[in-house]
Amino acid sequence: MLKDSRGFSGFSVNDIEAAKEFYGDKLGLVIEDGPMGARLKLAGDTTIFIYAKENHVPATFTILNFPVDDIDKAVDELTAKGVKFEHYEKMTDDKGVARGIAAKMGPDIAWFKDPAGNIISVLHNE
Repeated sequence: MLKDSRGFSGFSVNDIEAAKEFYGDKLGLVIEDGPMGARLKLAGDTTIFIYAKENHVPATFTILNFPVDDIDKAVDELTAKGVKFEHYEKMTDDKGVARGIAAKMGPDIAWFKDPAGNIISVLHNE
């Protein structure tokens, strides 16, 4: 029944205007206004719904991952736009990149938060 449905994902924020500015201006994504929120238009015809929720609680897990060919370049460019990367003790370097975990857990990855506190990552495209 659902195998032919074009499913989509969504997440909440506490301030839709701040989210639209962050995802559009800082991350450079295409944002479309919708009647109940906003839509992120990603590569591959992927759409993600963002909606305002009065009692929003940030996700405690990574809600969105962006594979990149050069993680250092991505981190540098996003940092220059004001994105602040998370630093985890004994896990990330000075830039906020967790390196060398590919052999055990996955690719090099760096996490940051949107204005609503939701966790996003850039990770090395393998």
